[in-house]
Amino acid sequence: MKPVWIIDDDRSIRWVFEKALTRENIAFKAFSSAREALTALDDEVPQVVVSDIRMPGESGLELLQQAKARHPALPVIIMTAYSDLESAVTAFQGGAYEYLPKPFDVDHAVELIRRAMDESVRQDSTGEVVESMPEMLGQAPAMQEVFRAIGRLSQSHATVLITGESGSGKELVASALHRHSPRAGRPFIAINTAAIPKELLESELFGHERGAFTGAQNMRRGRFEQAEGGTLFLDEIGDMPQELQTRLLRVLSDGHFYRVGGHQPIKANVRVIAATHQDLEARVKQGLFREDLFHRLNVIRLRLPPLRERREDIPLLARHFLQKSARDLGVEPKRLSEATLNYVAMQDLPGNVRQLENLCHWLTVMAPAAMIEVKDLPPEMRSESVATGTEDWAAALGREAELRLHRGETAIMDELTQQFERTLILKALAQTGGRRIEAAQLLGLGRNTLTRKIQELKLEPGRGEDA
Repeated sequence: MKPVWIIDDDRSIRWVFEKALTRENIAFKAFSSAREALTALDDEVPQVVVSDIRMPGESGLELLQQAKARHPALPVIIMTAYSDLESAVTAFQGGAYEYLPKPFDVDHAVELIRRAMDESVRQDSTGEVVESMPEMLGQAPAMQEVFRAIGRLSQSHATVLITGESGSGKELVASALHRHSPRAGRPFIAINTAAIPKELLESELFGHERGAFTGAQNMRRGRFEQAEGGTLFLDEIGDMPQELQTRLLRVLSDGHFYRVGGHQPIKANVRVIAATHQDLEARVKQGLFREDLFHRLNVIRLRLPPLRERREDIPLLARHFLQKSARDLGVEPKRLSEATLNYVAMQDLPGNVRQLENLCHWLTVMAPAAMIEVKDLPPEMRSESVATGTEDWAAALGREAELRLHRGETAIMDELTQQFERTLILKALAQTGGRRIEAAQLLGLGRNTLTRKIQELKLEPGRGEDA
């Protein structure tokens, strides 16, 4: 194992690290200046660098810049007694692994160094390369069915209705349908009908003539004209006002429309793809959506599954979004540990793919280290179990079972039952200080039954037997 380098002009700080790292059997070298360390860097590469920020001669930030230029994957921890915002921001912008303000807790510093060492070893072993990935990803059967449908529709001009929860990626599917269609060389125009005020939506869709209403000083082409020859994507179609539903039906029926205030029909050579998160059949029954328009739109229907129905795709999507955020921000990509991936995969994520993308962007900016642990997740995600109340353990069990079934695992009943019993028994024994009779009473078991289960589960009961 390569050594950890400690760089600080303060002899007492070097001494503290030397004692702590020796106690932990971690190889190290100590330097009193950045210049001394940079000279040594010509001949060898450390596992991790821990450097003070302000020293005579070159600063820790200059050391960071030169070390990262030579070895981009080298974790560098920056220390300072001057805990100011500018130093922290500059350190992270320069690619620092972590920012450690003085005075620090020695155990915390050693733990941080160990995490950085683990990250360094992973970088050496994986040699992970950031690759360009497509916009749409998914290995789950439900997503593969969506991909097959896009392929089958590649030579079609048919109207498509995409249904799915908010954030599930409906516009991405619409864009993919356009890119793989005969209209790919023509415009793809998207409009969210729920985001535009009712009084403006008609003009937005169909355009208006000069003088059509107060403020209409010039003729304006609407989205139908802008999408000529291409595809018009109407998102959240379920929220379209009734009078505009009538106008849209007319366009789909006879292929013509009028600008607001216009008298000359305009031919619409446009493929319409609509999307909604709502139950359109229910809205038809409620009289909120025209039945004839529903049938016009519902020629081909694609259902986009929510993320909780394709949990096995979460690791793939998370890696993609972390890489994308890193490219956007010009920083090194971060990664989720196995435990963090499993934790995130068990969350319901009501915002679906969009929520996961936002989470990955937050982690790219805010997570302290390149390897993201559960404790690095946003507080609201980590405290979800507290907020959801007493039934959260059952929900968590359900998500764990769902995740394992998606992976194709078998015999999950035995394994989960053993984990359940192991947790209850250990907690009961901890509560009673290892006294089995009391633990058995708390659990509602006989003492012999508890003893048998302890043996079967190979548990260490803790201190003492029966008191």
